[in-house]
Amino acid sequence: MKRKLIYSVGFSAITLLAVSCKKEVTEQQAQREEIENVEAPTKFGEIIPNTYIVRYAQSSVATPKNNVSLTYHERQNLYKEELQHLHKSITQRDLEAQSIYDKTILGYSAVLSEEEVEKLKNDPRVINIEPDRIVSLGKPDGVGGGGNKGGDTPPPQTTPWGISRVNGGGSSSAFTAWIIDSGVDLDHPDLNVNTSLSETFLGGNSTPDDQNGHGTHVAGTVAALDNNFGVIGVAPGTSVVSVRVLDRRGSGSLSGVIAGVNYVASNAGANDVANMSLGGGISTSLDAAVISASSTCKFVLAAGNESDDANNHSPARVNGANIYTVSAMTSTDGWASFSNYGSPVDYIEPGVNINSTWKNGGYNTISGTSMAAPHLTGLLLLGNVSVGGYVNVTPDLPDTDPIGVH
Repeated sequence: MKRKLIYSVGFSAITLLAVSCKKEVTEQQAQREEIENVEAPTKFGEIIPNTYIVRYAQSSVATPKNNVSLTYHERQNLYKEELQHLHKSITQRDLEAQSIYDKTILGYSAVLSEEEVEKLKNDPRVINIEPDRIVSLGKPDGVGGGGNKGGDTPPPQTTPWGISRVNGGGSSSAFTAWIIDSGVDLDHPDLNVNTSLSETFLGGNSTPDDQNGHGTHVAGTVAALDNNFGVIGVAPGTSVVSVRVLDRRGSGSLSGVIAGVNYVASNAGANDVANMSLGGGISTSLDAAVISASSTCKFVLAAGNESDDANNHSPARVNGANIYTVSAMTSTDGWASFSNYGSPVDYIEPGVNINSTWKNGGYNTISGTSMAAPHLTGLLLLGNVSVGGYVNVTPDLPDTDPIGVH
């Protein structure tokens, strides 16, 4: 059975259990970051004790009159004040919010008592309350080996098979790729990183710099430079922004991911593209945030690596005019066995044995829908996506998903 393939920009998938100048992370800072998180829950999807994401109806807080002219931080401070008043009027308790959501969903994440939760649940202005959960990178199936993982002389430039397959590598884009992930290597010689816009949502001593590698790999597939060494991306040299929501172990929180989406919605341009190579269990708050943010720019979502229906995973299950869910294929037009599938999937892209940039100025070859998604991100940054062929799939899968090319 054949599935129609469109060679388009793909995005990678992270399993959801659930920064700004030059690279400034010292080894000592990195060690502190790990120590700060060592007692936090680390099990995939585990509930973070007593911590909740609270979502209000938009009419609950008056929109500031000078809303359009406010900077991201000014808007955050204004809404924080308004939400603090609202929370206290309902619970008679002061609010110590961890994250404020103002541009996408309206609400916050915070540590709450059982009494506060019950009062909030009974207030008609509250749309939803859900426990915060651990978000963690799931190990992609068929992980490739090695490559130069940093510290050595960069290898001569090669064109990864996926870049060739989607007809990428020819030109850069004037727009921006927002990488919501483990960060991006801020001074990788093969990437054009906008450090002034890059941000971290991990707190503590963290910066937007990637200490895991996954986010840098995604960024390289989108936009690695055409510079005679390393690899080349779909839209080489295009500006990338690090929106760091996962730590060096590939772990973070659902509330932090939503904060990253909120940040992109507050700063991205209409022709920009956000790449989310992460996902997992159902979260109505995350789904709502992505839907809202997609009115600002395009969002590319990894379908996930569970060999499961993408309808069972957020944000992969989200549909919308500016939202694209991506599954993975092999270099021989085969369906990647680990890839999620189903009605939310819009495109299939190269996702097996993908060579790209890595942390510490290095390169690495890995697999996953996380590797497929950034192919589509690059294509969308370049403009229209065209249909490019067919892929062989198993008979029990639908045959409606195209693979995109430039």
